[in-house]
Amino acid sequence: MDAIEMLLNRTSCPQLAPPEPTREELDILYRAAFRAADHRQLKPFRFLEIRGEGRERLGALFLEAARARGEALTESEAARLQSLPLRAPLLLVAIAVHRPDPKVPEVEQLLAGGAALQNLLNAAFALGLGAIWRTGAPAHDPRVWRGLGLGEGERILGFVYLGRPAMERGAPPHRDHRPHVASWP
Repeated sequence: MDAIEMLLNRTSCPQLAPPEPTREELDILYRAAFRAADHRQLKPFRFLEIRGEGRERLGALFLEAARARGEALTESEAARLQSLPLRAPLLLVAIAVHRPDPKVPEVEQLLAGGAALQNLLNAAFALGLGAIWRTGAPAHDPRVWRGLGLGEGERILGFVYLGRPAMERGAPPHRDHRPHVASWP
């Protein structure tokens, strides 16, 4: 796929089916992620793969964290929250890893993690995989961070759901960029 065509047409795929990406496909996704802009090559991010029964354990962790936050959930809301990780055969947890450096502030490191995630999504689209980047309350909950074994200075950037597209990909919506671009002075 032509790179410009891919960048202009990439869309997220919210409906995913098995099988999960192959080891070779995952290797390409990770290689693309680690080519992202990264001041001083700190690699201030990492990925955690969750598949199989791990997805059910992640759903239980989501539910436990929501209840600890005091969310009053109906039975159906609790079941939905617990089933979120089952929407794809593989989840990648993208983790920001702050690496203290006098020349690279934390915000630059977070941006490098976001760039890595975008490269990974672009590579997934180019390979014909289905992928979507999700966050929500679980991504920002320290209980979820601890439950996934994140260390000091780490936090979740997002959950990347990966699989095969289970829906026809339509054309991406046209977005007029002009209102968001200006000249100075």
